[in-house]
Amino acid sequence: MLERRDRLILTELQRDSRLTMQELAERVGMSSSACWRRVKNLEETGVIDRYAVIVNTRKAGFGLSSVVHVSLARHEQKNVDNFIREVSRHPEILECFATSGEADFHLRVVVEDIDAYNVFLDDFIFKLPGVSQVRSNIVLKEIKADTALPFR
Repeated sequence: MLERRDRLILTELQRDSRLTMQELAERVGMSSSACWRRVKNLEETGVIDRYAVIVNTRKAGFGLSSVVHVSLARHEQKNVDNFIREVSRHPEILECFATSGEADFHLRVVVEDIDAYNVFLDDFIFKLPGVSQVRSNIVLKEIKADTALPFR
């Protein structure tokens, strides 16, 4: 369980991971050295997994976003392992979730346009062994895409 101060630190770092240690310490009401020790501990224990830049996909030229539902024909381990390995190799797949329900996997895919999406489907997804069904939901409008956890 995270302590209150750790949650404050994480909330501020999720808003802006480029804060200096002094700025972060001031925002959470701690000394710089105490704040640095807590951040270091959060990194070493894996609570802070990595630091990243959040890119606006449309402004970066990726005009089409899709949620792809993939079902496998049989849940043979070799097909599952191959699917996971191949999905991991494709940078246009931003997220992949193994799920319960109608589909076995849900992918979040971003590409330049509909033509690039067709190439992605034809040259990759449809050629994967074991894939029995693929359904696409094209994102029309992004309502909420907050990557920050709701620490309180």
